[in-house]
Amino acid sequence: MRQIMAHAEMGDEQHRLDPSVNRLCEEVAELLGKEDAVFLPSGTMCNQIALAIHCTAGDEIIADRSAHIINFEAGGPASLARSMVYPLEGHNGIFGPDDVQGAIRSGSLHAPRSRLVVIEQTSNLGGGAVWPLKQLEAVSRVARDHALSLHMDGARLMNAVVAAGVSAANFSATVDSVWLDLSKGLGCPVGAVLSGSREFIHEAWRWKHRIGGAMRQAGVVAAAGSWALKHHVDRLAEDHENAQLLAKRISALDGVTLVNEKVETNMVFFDVSQTPLSAAEISARLREKGIWIGAFGEQKMRAVTHLDVRREDIIETSDALADILVH
Repeated sequence: MRQIMAHAEMGDEQHRLDPSVNRLCEEVAELLGKEDAVFLPSGTMCNQIALAIHCTAGDEIIADRSAHIINFEAGGPASLARSMVYPLEGHNGIFGPDDVQGAIRSGSLHAPRSRLVVIEQTSNLGGGAVWPLKQLEAVSRVARDHALSLHMDGARLMNAVVAAGVSAANFSATVDSVWLDLSKGLGCPVGAVLSGSREFIHEAWRWKHRIGGAMRQAGVVAAAGSWALKHHVDRLAEDHENAQLLAKRISALDGVTLVNEKVETNMVFFDVSQTPLSAAEISARLREKGIWIGAFGEQKMRAVTHLDVRREDIIETSDALADILVH
């Protein structure tokens, strides 16, 4: 990947003259079955631009309470889209058509206007859970019947593609806008690509300039994305296998309980409340051994597998955790 980056064709991205950026956007639009796409520095920027385009001041966004747009984007929906969020109580970050139906406002002038449904594929705080295609289609039908738009936070969309055996285009057909992260499982140094209709992407470019996302010779990082889409998608299955191995090994430790019994993709959430140590203490002691697993509150932890984690690293990690808990 770094060799490809070093030899990337480059131009002025702001003027659509960077061939590597243009190529990447064409590849992602085709992959997702959309008309056009735009390269952006981060997935959060993809989300916030999409919300700002779909919504106007005072509108309401429907999303699961665990959604990234609610918990990890610094109040962006209120600040940039100037919209409220109606949080749904889904299961592992996944909700159903009845949940959406129940959240849609009646149209009263006293209430905010329901405008957008946001889906996170896979669900981060849901433990990397994959939205089944049929459930996506059912949610999409309800939203469209009420003239609502749909947006997919596709940070780990390709993990869902590999785990479910469903194409990215079929998943994306259920929504109006969708983005693909390049810097997570695909292993790129930076970047994400937002996709949708030509009109949507035209407006996305305006927002890209507005909030400082326009770049110049961005081909050096876009080339990494093209490489990753060709060479790093199928290998995501290794991450899923490693996550399952980690879950199996640590669940056998005294006091450790899996939060999600089924590990579908590359995340393992586990509870350490029955151990003598807090999640933060365990995280700090693991870090002393060169192992990074984040604490989510006092009792929960999240481990994420990726292309820099090998099977032997999983064994080392689980052995290190066992050693910490008995000493």
